[in-house]
This record gives sequence, structure tokens and C-alpha cells, in this order.
Amino acid sequence: MSQAELPTPDFARNMKLIGHSAIGGRGDGMQLMVHRGYAYVGHPWSKGFSIVDVRDPRRPGAVTYAAAPPNTWHIHLQTHDDLLLVIDALDLMADVSAFGADEKNYYTKAVGETLASSRQPGDARPWTAGMTVYDISRPDQPRKIGALRIEGVGLHRIWYVGGRWAYASALFDGYTDYIFVTIDMADPTRPRIAGRWWLPGMHTAGGETSLAPPGKRYALHHALVAGDTAYASWRDGGLTLLDVSDRAAPRLIVHRNWSPPFGGGTHSALPLPSRDLLVVADEAVLDDEADGRKHTWIFDIRAPENPISIATLPTPDERDYARKGGHFGPHNLHENRPGTFVSDTLIFATWQNAGIRAFDISDPYRPRETGALVPAAPEIVLDPRPGRPRVIQSADVFVDAAGIVYATDYNAGLSIIEYGG
Repeated sequence: MSQAELPTPDFARNMKLIGHSAIGGRGDGMQLMVHRGYAYVGHPWSKGFSIVDVRDPRRPGAVTYAAAPPNTWHIHLQTHDDLLLVIDALDLMADVSAFGADEKNYYTKAVGETLASSRQPGDARPWTAGMTVYDISRPDQPRKIGALRIEGVGLHRIWYVGGRWAYASALFDGYTDYIFVTIDMADPTRPRIAGRWWLPGMHTAGGETSLAPPGKRYALHHALVAGDTAYASWRDGGLTLLDVSDRAAPRLIVHRNWSPPFGGGTHSALPLPSRDLLVVADEAVLDDEADGRKHTWIFDIRAPENPISIATLPTPDERDYARKGGHFGPHNLHENRPGTFVSDTLIFATWQNAGIRAFDISDPYRPRETGALVPAAPEIVLDPRPGRPRVIQSADVFVDAAGIVYATDYNAGLSIIEYGG
């Protein structure tokens, strides 16, 4: 695609769209990894995952698609060295029997309890639950080499940056929702669960009673790990710091929850260890800010047992995004993975209908926006849920070692962006 053929962004400041891929007609994207010149994209609506040749980011090339098993989604994935880890879980948005067509039901009900109440004992489990491991020594030809299988809904999101240990959110039978697990990858053909940790009240099969208020969902989205600390985001359950020095027995350091008074949705926690800072994004999960104004917080974690919020990232305001349609607010953060763009002062984030944003937090008490790009509205809405607006919903952001920014959208394909610095 030439520069003249690129979709014209709705808004851009200090960012320039330099490339775009429709991902072979599967323009719906969730988590994104760029590895050895290839973009690996999990699909929420097209079920499987795709691999896009982005060795020339201005001219994305061939697309390889891998289908998911029936009733299963591959929305999240991780790459490192020659390995690709892909989650396997029930396609929850398609499970109309449990959640209906209203996404509010997904975000305000405990998934484990909802599915248990919608199924009869002995019902067949017509989906694949766990994680699949691929060899990607040939980047565009993934080869299955291993799998982790669990009894339950499956895994939601993984953190893996090489070595023996991976970390994930997993929903087993007998729990209200997703919990934290450590995964032993010593033999990648036979990964195994090594340790578990959950918020009190989540293990109903163990006799616990849920402590989540009505309409709130206590569920691990995922955790990032730095050293021996896991920084875990629990949606309406807030934030935990966990000591994982013993991977088989994670231990709580501190639990903080600011919902209420704020609207919950805690999604991504990015540690900046060299500065004793933690950036925490609360995801906007409902249209038109029905779940309230969401923020991305900056915490001082010099005393890990007492994290203190000291600022929030500025909310985009060059237009009235709250009335644009769809979700307006934070979603994902670029996660400073080894081998990618790593900074303790420059934060890249997706803001859903407000696109992709860059923030300078050199002064953590006064963060400032330094770049923005709001992609054009999608030409086609692939989201099968009825009544979805035709607006951008930027989902994930990844910045490679050269500083090129990649972003997915629920419908509008892969955007490739140059940041002005």
C-alpha cells in the first residue's frame, strides 16, 4: 500500500501513519507481538491468529492465518526466541447462552459462576482450554510442539519473556473467575501449572464465598513480572503486588482497590523498576462512559508494601470522545518487553475510540501527552455483536526496538506508526 493509499487518520499530532494491513480480510485484532519482522495478531472475532510480514513496515506483506479450534478464541499470545505461546479459552463473547448479546453481562458477572449456572452437570465441553506452544524458528510457519490443558474456561493472557517461567490468568472449574498462575516452561513441549494465587473468596470449590459486590467482577486480567514481583491487575478487584520468588507458592505483598469510588476495570500494570514507579491502566469497558471516566494511574512504589498514586495520565480532549460512540478510555500499554523499545519515561497507550497516545512521564507528578494518532473509522465492522458503532476501537500497542509503533483495532486492521520523538 502506497502512502497515498493509506487511510487518512481522524487526528494526528507528532505521529504519522506509515503503513497499514487489513490482515488478509481479518482486520479484527486484540493482542499484538512483533518478532523478527513479523506481527503476530490474536483475533477476537475471526477466532484464530494471524502472522503479518512487517519486515518493511511501510509495506506490510503476506499474511498467514491459523484457525482456532471450535468455540475457542486466541485473543492473546506471546513470542520469545523460537517460541509462540497462544491462549486457548472459550469464546466468551460468542457464548450467548451465558452472556447474551450485551457486553455489559461479560464485564459485570463472574465468568466461572455464570457458566456454571448456564450448564448442566455432565455437559460436554465443546471448546479447548489452556495454552498451545508453537515453534516459530520459521516465523511465518508456526509448528505446534506442546500444550497445556486445564479443566475450565481456559487461559486469558500470558506474560512470557523467556526462561523457565511464564505467568498467566487462568479460569479453572471451581473458581469464580480468572486467577494468577505460574507456568513451568522448562520443557516447552510439556508446560505445567506450578503455582496459583487468587483473591479471597474466589475458590468456591474450596468453600469460599465471593466477596465481589453485585455488578462487580473480581478477575485477573494479567500480571507483568519484574524480578521476583508480579504486578497483577484484577479488574474490579484492583491491584496486587505478589512475591513470586517461590514460583510454586506466590505470596501477597499488598492489595489495593480504588473501586469504588472509581469504576474498576484495572487491566494493565507496567512496572518501571529503575524509577520505583508503576503505571496502571483501568480499562473502559462500556460504551459512552457508562462505566465512568477511566484513568491510567502513576504509582510511587518505593515502598512496595504501600504503593501511592501520585498522578494520572492526561485524558485526550481535542474532541468530545465520550460522545463519539463505542468505548472511550484506556485499554493497553506497551509493556517494555526485552528486545523492544524500552523506556522509563515514555509511555505508549491505546485509548480505544481516541486511538494511540504517547506520554512523557519524566516528571511523574506532571505527565504530558507528546503524541497521538486516531486511525480512520473501519470500513467494515467485523464485530458480530448487534448495534456496534463504526468507530475506531484501538486495542493493543507494541513498539519495536527501532521505535516503530504498531496498533491493533477491533475492526480496522493493523496500523503502523512513526512517532515524532
